[in-house]
Amino acid sequence: MALQGPIPVTFDMVFPHGCYVVGEVEPVKDFDASAGGRFVQARDKQTGELVWQVAVMDGDPTLKPAQKTVAVKILAPVQPVPPQPMPGLPFTPVEFDGMSVTPYVNAAGRLAYSIKVREMHPPRQLNQPAQPAQSKAPAGKDAA
Repeated sequence: MALQGPIPVTFDMVFPHGCYVVGEVEPVKDFDASAGGRFVQARDKQTGELVWQVAVMDGDPTLKPAQKTVAVKILAPVQPVPPQPMPGLPFTPVEFDGMSVTPYVNAAGRLAYSIKVREMHPPRQLNQPAQPAQSKAPAGKDAA
């Protein structure tokens, strides 16, 4: 089979309605290496990068409440910083780049996905410069 390991995906494939940071960025514990009260941070098996985790809420209005919050693992050499909160919004919008998903069967015997990303940043639409205003008059006609 051609698919081996994590499956590359785009942000829009995973979060077509956007997503929002609802937790702190925290290091992921390597349960095999941590022992005797000593914390060892996990490293990604493919890249060797440190693994961080942040809880995000999926903006999909059709999801059940229990399905809305998911953990996203971020591979980075230093702790990533979420985008700045936006005035008037209860949660911070976020986008991810370098995304992949790894399917697995969870403890309840259901299909689930582990989401890994390389970068976290504000949504692109919020970063784009404003477009110049266009005339509302149809081309070739004078506005009345």
